[in-house]
Amino acid sequence: MEKQFREAWSKMIEKLESWVDMLVVNIPNLIIALVVFVIALLLSRYISNLSMKLMDKSKLQESMKNLISKVVSIVVVLIGLFLVLGILDLGKALNTILAGAGVVGLAVGLALQGALANTYSGIVLAYIKHLKFGDWIETNGFEGEVVDLDLRSVTLKQPDNNLVYIPNKLVVENPIKNFSTTAQSRVILECGVAYDSDLRAVRDLVVNTISKSFKAVENEEDVIFLFKEFGDSSINFETRFWIDSTSALEVAKAKTKAMIEIKEAFDKNNITIPFPIRTLDIPDSIHISKESSQD
Repeated sequence: MEKQFREAWSKMIEKLESWVDMLVVNIPNLIIALVVFVIALLLSRYISNLSMKLMDKSKLQESMKNLISKVVSIVVVLIGLFLVLGILDLGKALNTILAGAGVVGLAVGLALQGALANTYSGIVLAYIKHLKFGDWIETNGFEGEVVDLDLRSVTLKQPDNNLVYIPNKLVVENPIKNFSTTAQSRVILECGVAYDSDLRAVRDLVVNTISKSFKAVENEEDVIFLFKEFGDSSINFETRFWIDSTSALEVAKAKTKAMIEIKEAFDKNNITIPFPIRTLDIPDSIHISKESSQD
């Protein structure tokens, strides 16, 4: 038993001595590998900052600029790591790492299909010129201002100041209505007047009121006034005009202001906006007794 222990101890000492010899022999390689890795780290930071400066001239979203700079930095570090493994003559370890990375990448890809779809969609959205920060859009049943766009979702701030996070995949796959692609928005207001109203006077009064109430309406010709139909209790009309805003909230405010101005103008000129009414036509053959019976 003692002999076996001595043999095992001697073998362990020989192994340690061989490792020490190998370490001493490879000290220059270790120093070179360490220097290469440090240079790769410094170079990755420099290239990352340089890429950010170059992308500042582009129209990419801020989140995408940060992503690209980080990806470039990681790629430089990985290249440095591969060089270090080559310097240390660890080719077998490198092959093992690459093989393991392939298997892990496949498993992660299958497990994160939804997240990867959102990431890809985020990259696509970052290159769309007609969707940027500050735009007022409507998509997937939600409407608001684009306040953030990352690799996971598009963040909208609604008129009530609530934030909505919509996955990028849904934004890419569904229609987007962008109110900010033009400098103006159209306000459409519907109303009705009594049947005994002077329709020409109503038209002139509404057009004149709108043209005086909004700076964007330079003259009365910019206001579109249309009678739509003979309704059940009123003659209905529609008026349209433009305002210098792309925000849905500003459109709602302009519509409210127009309603107030038109109502005041109608009151001053004795024009009635009738309540819904119903007229009963009773045949002469039917007699209604006013006498009430008592039990």
